[in-house]
Amino acid sequence: MWCSQLETKVGIIGAGPAGLLLSHLLHLNGIDSILLEKKSREEVEETVRAGVLEQGAIKLLNETGLGSRMMKYGHLHHGIEIQYNAQRFLLNFEELIGKKIMVYPQHEVLKDLIAARMEANGKIIFQANVTSLKDIDSPKPKIEFEVDGEKQELICDFIAGCDGYHGPSRRALPKELLREIEHVYPFGWLGILAEAPISNEVLIYAYHERGFALISTRSPEIQRYYIQVNPNDQLSQWPDERIWSELHARVDLNGWTVQEGPIIQKDIVKMRSFVCETMQYGRLFLAGDAAHIVPPTGAKGMNLAMGDAQVLAIGLQHYYTTGNEQILNKYEKIRLESIWRAQRFSRLMTDLLHHNNKKTSFEQKIQFAELNYVTTSVTGATTIAENYTDISVNLPAELQKNLTAIKS
Repeated sequence: MWCSQLETKVGIIGAGPAGLLLSHLLHLNGIDSILLEKKSREEVEETVRAGVLEQGAIKLLNETGLGSRMMKYGHLHHGIEIQYNAQRFLLNFEELIGKKIMVYPQHEVLKDLIAARMEANGKIIFQANVTSLKDIDSPKPKIEFEVDGEKQELICDFIAGCDGYHGPSRRALPKELLREIEHVYPFGWLGILAEAPISNEVLIYAYHERGFALISTRSPEIQRYYIQVNPNDQLSQWPDERIWSELHARVDLNGWTVQEGPIIQKDIVKMRSFVCETMQYGRLFLAGDAAHIVPPTGAKGMNLAMGDAQVLAIGLQHYYTTGNEQILNKYEKIRLESIWRAQRFSRLMTDLLHHNNKKTSFEQKIQFAELNYVTTSVTGATTIAENYTDISVNLPAELQKNLTAIKS
């Protein structure tokens, strides 16, 4: 027995970058949606996550009225530095291709999106536990969920599954149609948040025989650092003193040292790539981590999610304007091209920068030759710049004509 039934045009599961941005873009085009999120608003906004935005993502957020805090508090970077053999090389993206990146944490993007939806009286139901998706191949699919133990049902025209790898949306697809591809890397990342001043004006990607290290930033007072570890390591094996010792060993140069401070958070993540190529079935569409996961080396996760939301929003806007599902039917094909390009780049960066004891002498020499190529050749550096700054959110030419006027 249902306590209540709700109805909307687009039911969205998951208040991550894909789900929230999709809801916002639909609103700008006059399309109603209801978003269901299993966590509380506080959990969504306060869970600190990495954030590097491509040029296209920066443009999209600014054009849709979401960029004011990003432009005020984010950090525009003109490139990155790659370090190996005790030398550091700047890849100046702005000089190479005229583009920059924005370091702006994902949870700050989510705060901006939630605030925009609340200001527009958008419907977000937090702490909603989705239990099942029904009739996804019918004109009126349904989402069954519970809030405070009360069973509810959301009836809609379309469902956007933006609920992450472990969410219910992908599991609702017919198993015989699932096309899933996964690759597990033999690396883990130990990430820390430290109360420390900024160490460097751009991100540092460091190869070292002890393992990879990344020097990033979150704010003028909070820094994000990563080191390569065994993916099966436990945090108990990494006291603060050992972490700082490894960071200094891997990134310090003569006259330069990484800035230390109290460690306020640490975690270990395993590195993997995952793609569910079945991104649509019936009236259900997958977006974000529900459809793909990339290793963080290429800084593509949030950008891919935003690209999914943009293409799906254009398809839905086209449908509600014309009654034609032509663009919606191409959603999977359009997005997989960008997804696999991002997977390729993330794999390239991961292999380029991590130390792997299992590599043969030949393979190690090739890795050093590749490092030399991308840091000393304009062509090599340009390849990194093009892929790092703008491959996830750029729209294919066939969709450009379907963009409607942006309402700010």
